[in-house]
Amino acid sequence: NDNNLPIACIVIPTYNEKENIEKTILKVLEVKKTIQSFNLVILVVDDNSQDGTSETVNQLMMRHHDIHMINGEKICLGDAYKRGFSYAQKELNSRLIVQMDADGQHDPNVIKTFVELAINGKELIIGSRFIAGSSTPDFSSWRRLISLVGNFLVRYLGGVYMIKDCTSGFRCIDVNLLKQCKLDRLSSKGYSFQSTLICELMRNDARAIEIPIIFNKREYGQSKLSFYDQIEFLINIARIRFRNSEDFIRYCIVGILGVCVNFMTYFTLTRFTGWAPELASPVAIEISIISNFICHNFWTFIKRTKQEIFINRFFKFHIVAGIAGIINYAFFITLINALIINDLISLFLGIAIGTVFNYAGNSLWTFRKPSL
Repeated sequence: NDNNLPIACIVIPTYNEKENIEKTILKVLEVKKTIQSFNLVILVVDDNSQDGTSETVNQLMMRHHDIHMINGEKICLGDAYKRGFSYAQKELNSRLIVQMDADGQHDPNVIKTFVELAINGKELIIGSRFIAGSSTPDFSSWRRLISLVGNFLVRYLGGVYMIKDCTSGFRCIDVNLLKQCKLDRLSSKGYSFQSTLICELMRNDARAIEIPIIFNKREYGQSKLSFYDQIEFLINIARIRFRNSEDFIRYCIVGILGVCVNFMTYFTLTRFTGWAPELASPVAIEISIISNFICHNFWTFIKRTKQEIFINRFFKFHIVAGIAGIINYAFFITLINALIINDLISLFLGIAIGTVFNYAGNSLWTFRKPSL
């Protein structure tokens, strides 16, 4: 009895997909017969299509009780998904939500794997086009390049470098995880909603996994991805970076503290104990390294420090910070000896150069987020 099973809602946004939607829905209904642990329900979110998409779905709804549809003004993909998520939770009481395109590029048979992984505790399952075993047979070289570059930017500026495909439109999300996300605050409304959403889900510590998919050719019609959507995606990268900047802000605060420790140590040694600048500088750098590690370990990256023992993190931090310190020191010596710049000014400039390397190395290695 389907009524006794938890609901997995397949949310399919549409705009002028009459030629594709019936075939896609019927394929999903065939997959539904093979899943015993969840009741698959289809929700079409149609943006007042002009080609008769709604009429086609209405005809299917008369024959199948597990198809639903909501209509609205065409705004953008992100807005359609937000409305679909809300309806799936409030009206259908869904436990899982599957994002899926209507154009035939996503194989409905993958939904069975989504459900199995969700049962085993995964909160976010991503149908990935860029991991081993996946394929994009109809991608042009240009389309593949654009996708890879876009994913690279989202992964490393959005802090989700453990995810290989951040722009995939084929995902399964646990509703309890989705409820933790503030969807109304997501800045993106267009196609880049997908990348914004993945960053928000991972910010909430999603238990995630990627599985390989074959990204098929669109069956009929043209892609809805416009030049404006591509521009909006680039603008959204900056918004993602700002929204995921908590660690960076903390890092900067600790960095300022480290600069103060470095400066005060150097100032004390050179002005009160008579040490030469060439000796006082590395000692000040070393003391600031230890100070920064303690603050980063127990504050900045506190959520990332459970995967590796303390001493290993300390040595990794020391390696990165040591290299940054060498860069700092070399720059300092060059400025005071070759360019004859005031030693205090040279010290601050050297610290600035070393800090850039320090943050990148420690965020991506010492305190790296665990892989999926």
